[in-house]
Amino acid sequence: MARYLARRLLLTIPVLLGVATLVFALIHLVPGDPAQTMLGESASPDEVARLRTTLGLDKPLLAQYRGFLAGVAHGDLGTSFRYGTPVTREIRQRVPDTAVLAVCAMAIAVLFAIPLGIIAAMYRGRFADHAAMTVALAGISMPNFWLGPLLAILFAVYLGWLPVAGSGTAAHLVLPSVTLGVALAAILARMTRASLLEELRELYVLAARARGLSRIRAILRHAFRNSLIPIVTIIGLQFGAVLTGTIITETIFAWPGVGRLLIQAINNRDYPLVQGCILFISVTYVAMNLITDLTYGFLDPRIRFE
Repeated sequence: MARYLARRLLLTIPVLLGVATLVFALIHLVPGDPAQTMLGESASPDEVARLRTTLGLDKPLLAQYRGFLAGVAHGDLGTSFRYGTPVTREIRQRVPDTAVLAVCAMAIAVLFAIPLGIIAAMYRGRFADHAAMTVALAGISMPNFWLGPLLAILFAVYLGWLPVAGSGTAAHLVLPSVTLGVALAAILARMTRASLLEELRELYVLAARARGLSRIRAILRHAFRNSLIPIVTIIGLQFGAVLTGTIITETIFAWPGVGRLLIQAINNRDYPLVQGCILFISVTYVAMNLITDLTYGFLDPRIRFE
C-alpha cells in the first residue's frame, strides 16, 4: 500500500500543476484591473500605477507565474489584495464552516438515499420502486441555485421557521445542508438501487435464504455489503463535488465558507485569493479520490494495491 500511496501522490503533482496554471491564466484574462477596483473609478492614473507596483501587477505575466509557483512550492499562496493578509489564513478561517456544511449535506444524502435505494431494489417494478425513483429523479432535476431560493421563500419567508441566511446556530445550517444534500441523495439512491440489484441476482443470496435467513437479513447482511464499492465510489466523488456546489449555496444563504470567499475574490479581482481557493478545492477533490480508492481495500480484502 505504501508504494501505491506514493505513486498516487506523485501523480497528483502534474494534476495540481495543471490546475494552478489554468487558474492563473484564466484569472488574468478576466477583464478588469484589481488596482482600479480597489481604488474606485475616481482614482488618478498615478495612484492606480503606484498600487499596481505595490501589488506586483506591473511585472510580466511570466514573472508573476514563476513567483506564484515558487510560493506554492513553499506553502505560500501569496497575500490577498483586498484584505492584506495571507491567503492561507483567509482560507483556513473559512474551511471549518465549509467542512461542517459538506458533512451535514452528505449525512442528509446518505441517511435518505441508502434506505430509499434499498427499498427500491427490494420491491423492483412495484409501486415503492417507482415512487422512490420518481423522488430521486425529481431531486436530480432541481439545481441548487433554484432549490435554495425556493426553500428560503417557503421555510424562512412564508412559514418563518428557519433563518433565511447567515450562520451561528444549527438552524442556519438546515436550509443550505438540505439544498446541497437533495441532489446528492438522488444520485446516491439510484446508484444504491442499481448496485444492489446486481447483487440480488447472485446465487449466494439464494443460498442465504435457503439457510433460513429472512429476505431483509439476506439483503442487508450479504447483498448490501457486497454492493458497497460502487456506492462508496459515488459518496467519495460526490463529497469532493460538494465543495464546488457550496460556491452557489454559500452565496445564496450568505454562509461564510470557502465558496462564498471565492465569489467575493472573483468580484474583487483578488488574484491570489482566487488562485488559493481553487487550488484548495482541487487538492481536497484529489484527496477525496485517494481516500475513496484506499477504502476499497477495507471493503473487499481481495483488492490489492500493489
